[in-house]
Parts: sequence; structure tokens; C-alpha cells
Amino acid sequence: MNSPAHGSRRVIRWISPGLVAGWIGLASQGAFPAIVTDSGLVEGKTDSSVTVFKGLPFAMPPVGRLRWRAPEPPAAWQGVREASTFSPRCPQTGAYPPESPQEPTSEDCLYLNVWVPNGSPSTPLPVMVWFYGGALENGSASIPLYWGNRLAEHGVIVVSANYRLGALGFLAHPALSRESDMRVSGNYGLLDQIAALQWVQRNIAAFGGDPGRITIFGQSSGAISVSALVVSPLAKGLFQRAIGESGGLFEPLTIAREYSLRGAEAEGIDFVRQSGAGTLEHLRQMPVAELLKVPFHPHVVIDGFALRASPYDVYAGGQQNDVDILVGSNATEGRLFLGGKSITVNNYTQILSADFPSMLVRLLAPSPGDNGATALAAAGAFEGDMRFRWDMWTWARLAARTGSKGVYFYEFARAPPLAGTSRYFDMGATHGMEMPYVFGHLEPPAASWTSADNKLSATMQSYWTNFAKTGDPNGRGLPQWPDFRSSPKLVMMLGEQVQAEHIPNEQSLRRINRLYWLVHAGTEHLVAVSLIAIAPVAAVLGGAGFAYRRWRRRPRVREAHAM
Repeated sequence: MNSPAHGSRRVIRWISPGLVAGWIGLASQGAFPAIVTDSGLVEGKTDSSVTVFKGLPFAMPPVGRLRWRAPEPPAAWQGVREASTFSPRCPQTGAYPPESPQEPTSEDCLYLNVWVPNGSPSTPLPVMVWFYGGALENGSASIPLYWGNRLAEHGVIVVSANYRLGALGFLAHPALSRESDMRVSGNYGLLDQIAALQWVQRNIAAFGGDPGRITIFGQSSGAISVSALVVSPLAKGLFQRAIGESGGLFEPLTIAREYSLRGAEAEGIDFVRQSGAGTLEHLRQMPVAELLKVPFHPHVVIDGFALRASPYDVYAGGQQNDVDILVGSNATEGRLFLGGKSITVNNYTQILSADFPSMLVRLLAPSPGDNGATALAAAGAFEGDMRFRWDMWTWARLAARTGSKGVYFYEFARAPPLAGTSRYFDMGATHGMEMPYVFGHLEPPAASWTSADNKLSATMQSYWTNFAKTGDPNGRGLPQWPDFRSSPKLVMMLGEQVQAEHIPNEQSLRRINRLYWLVHAGTEHLVAVSLIAIAPVAAVLGGAGFAYRRWRRRPRVREAHAM
């Protein structure tokens, strides 16, 4: 891509030593808490425990000629930049989580925020970089849920970064590929994340951070981004640890044509046709509001540049960026995706077939039992297994098998004490419910939080920040969390009790795994499979492959409709 913000291809801006000396002189006089970045001087806002720097640019605004181009280095500025206001969020069609407060929106959105604990540490601090979820369609680095002040109190620096979303972040098109140095397109949002990590590498030492101890973490599509970054050659060396909360990309993407560059370009051709733009120049001139009206279902692209192969294939070949891994999901993830649907034994298959191909439902779904309660529980379990649990379990297993670093696997099982008016009421530990605990934001009136909730939140913050510090979540006073590379492979349950247990309902995950193995093997060795497979297996393979392709082509109900 043109001017990719990566490694030696990035233009480094050197600031005049005399200017730096003048800035440091002002700071030493106590005029303001000033930090020297490679673009200029920034001033944060300090409270009793942390100093926060809001809205720091890590790339040029991706507008005009830079729309649908790789991020370019930010412009330098003179004087002091007051970093006291969050930037606008990137253009999007909604919000994630849906109850998030309203924020201004702008295409000029490539900014990040930094929370630094007050005090004078004897050694540089570890850094945690957050990438938000929202189906790659919605989300913001600045909503109060993601504020890093509570985590920073545990002795880490927290960074949250915006990245482009929707078509602005993930549109591929032959014309865009032709104008790129690397002859690829799409993945602009992923390149934004990489540019943010490069900014952290260059600048975080000035904030007291350790560029050799960077942890990336994200939830939902933010965790999917983490799973992509862990296998991206462009991200190699930019971080040492990764946390994925309920999101990964380990399904057999080789049969999902839209994930290939040519398939994504075909989607882009259809997008341009629907937009009415006659040329790429016209498309770049279209108002954002008009672009957002055109249907588009964003996803990363296996383009041979940012992503050379699917995360599964990269991990299976031991070619991933070998970093410490902490991943997991929530006990009742799938309940969110059933919403207010009334599920009975009789309509069980029909309800699930609205979200998944009927072939997969017939092959993999558990029995609905004999009443509405058992049918609802079985449907929720199947939704959660298919959308999240299998991905996270597979991620942990692959990392343990082909990596050399620590692997830690969890299941969040606490049902927050939510008010009856909450959209999540009576869904238990469903999708996203771990985030207030991780960030330490158990504030009313969201729920009637108890001492047990506060204790669990403190425990999880300790686990997450210990992992950022050392690559091992364990620490004094905490229940022992075993490395997933050990035997037996245990999951750390984070709920009423915090303890290591055998993986609940692992047989369901193994059923999904067997089918995906058949699909994967069939695409890799189609001739051999056709010669040796008996007819029922061949039928299952062909039918499952067709069903899987149809599922991947559906609008992203897997995430977007529930977000």
C-alpha cells in the first residue's frame, strides 16, 4: 500500500534539539506536565491518581486523497498541544456498546489516549493498548467504559486507539489495489492499529513506558483484530503479549472467498456500483453520510501483505508472532444474540437456522430438551460455541501447541446484578459483560454492584495487569492460574468462585472442531479426500462447506445485530 506506516518505510520526523531543550526548560519550571513526542510537545490533565493525555494524533487525517490509503505519519506542530479533549470517533452507523454516550464523529479520527499513573516509578512501566469491538462497524476509544484510569492504578500505562471502521476501514477494490505500492487494498483499519502500535513504540518511553513490554488487548471484533495482529508480519516486534476477550478468527477461511483479496475486491466492486460513484476520485469525494448508506459488511482481508494467511493456518505452521497469550470467553455469550426471541422445543431448529445454516444446526446443535427452558439454554450454548467459545479454545490450543510462550485460558461466569430495565437483564454472563470488571468501572446506575463484584473486578484487574507486566497473570494473594500448556488443560473460571476447572462442555467444542477439520482438510486436499472418503463423509464435507460459505456471506449478524 502507498506509504505503509511500518518499519523502515515510515518517515521519521526529527525535532530540532534546540526546540526540545526549550520545551524541557519550560517543563522543568513547573509550567505544565509536558511530554516530548516525535511530533511535538503535549500536555496532559492530572487528577489524584493518573495523568491522561487525550486525543494524540498517531497518523494524518485519512481524508481527501488519504481516504482508503495506508496511514501516514502525523504532522509536527509548534508549541504545546493541550491533550485535554477526546477526539471524535470514526464514522459509523451506530454505537458499541449500544448504550454508549453520544460522541462527535469525524473522518479525522486517528487519535489515541494515554493514561499514566502518577508517581516516579523506578523502572519503565508496562503498557496495555486497547482495541475496541463493534463488528468493525462501530466503536470508540473514548467511551467511559474504556477509560484506563483504574487499570493504570495497578502500575501500567493504558493506551486506547481509534481505527477506521466499515467501508472506510476495510473496502478493497481493484482500483485501490492498482494504486498501492504493494498491489493490495482493504485492511486500512488493521493498518491503523499497526500505526498506533508503532507510535507507542516510538513515543511511550517519554511517558514512562517500556516499549519492550507492550500488551495488546481487545474484545469482540477488537479481539478478532488482536488475533489478526498476532499473525501479521507487519506487527512483528511491536508487542510482546496479547489478550483476546470473546473474539478470534480461526474458522476455515479458505472456503470463504470474500476473505481473499480477489473476493474482497469483488465485494468492493459491488459496493461502488451501489454507491453510484463512477470513479475512484468520485468515491473519495463522496460525503461520509452518503457512503454510510451503502450496505457493507467489513472484515479483514488475507491480502498477502498485512495478512499472508488465515490465523489458523499461520498458527498451525508455527509462523505467528510468538507472544504470551491470555484468551477466553463468557459463560452465556450466546444469550445476547437470541434477544427477546421466544424459543420452544418445536421452533428450536428454525430459530437457530436464522443465524446459522441448517446443515450446521443439524450436525452440531445440542438437543433442545423437553421444555422451553432447556431449549433456550441449548440455543444459547450453541450460539456461544459457534460465535466465540470454539475460536478462543482453538486459539489457546494452537498457541500451546506451536508457540513457546505462556498461554492462559479463561471463562468469565459472573452474572452482573443488572437492573430489570437493562437490555442485558437475565442474560447472565453474556457477550461483553466482562468489560466493566476488566476496566474496573462498576459504577451505578448500571447495576446494583456488590462486594463480590468489586472483589472479582479487583482480581481480574490484577490478573490482566500482572500478565502485562510479566507474561504471567499469577501474583501474590491470587488463586493459581495454570498455564494452558500444562496437563490437564484447564480453564480459569472467573465467577462466583475463581478457580481452575476442566473445560465445561468441551465435547461440543470437539464436535465443531471435527467438522471444521473436515472442511479445512477438504479444501487443502480435495482430490485425496474425494478418493478415500466414504460417501457420507463426502456428503457432509460438501454440504458443510457450502453451508459454511453461505454463512460467511451473510450480513454480519454474528456480531453487528447484537452490538
